[in-house]
Amino acid sequence: MITEKLQNAINEQITAEMWSANMYLAMSFYMEKEGFSGMAHWLKKQWAEENEHACAMADYVIKRGGKAKVDKLDVVPNDFGTPLEVFEQVYKHECRVSKMIDKLVDVAAAEKDKATQDFLWGFVREQVEEEATAAGIVDMIKKAGATGIFFVDVKLGER
Repeated sequence: MITEKLQNAINEQITAEMWSANMYLAMSFYMEKEGFSGMAHWLKKQWAEENEHACAMADYVIKRGGKAKVDKLDVVPNDFGTPLEVFEQVYKHECRVSKMIDKLVDVAAAEKDKATQDFLWGFVREQVEEEATAAGIVDMIKKAGATGIFFVDVKLGER
């Protein structure tokens, strides 16, 4: 059985994952409008991944005898700036998500719930990859400059 404290903490993360998904979808729409279909495609893949995270967490809570829920989602922004600014926001957001996952692991440890700690460590490892990927895209965009930005767009469309 999962404790109520841990159930509530994971449910907060489920809501955060759904908000993240909405943000990535809004970014995807924005980049498509701006003419960067490859970046839009990459961001839409990110949207799907965040939805998968929320569902995996919900499934886990249910398997442990808890109740999974999605709380009210705050509105996401709809204007994001240049491609560089978009992916700088992606990087900062992934860093925030990493901190949120770390706090969840801390709650699981405090609740002495080793199964949940084990479950959450998968997300800890994934966040290392998410941060590195976002930082790599930021670097690629900076190196590409104005003339190479469409190369980056095509590359991200390969995801």
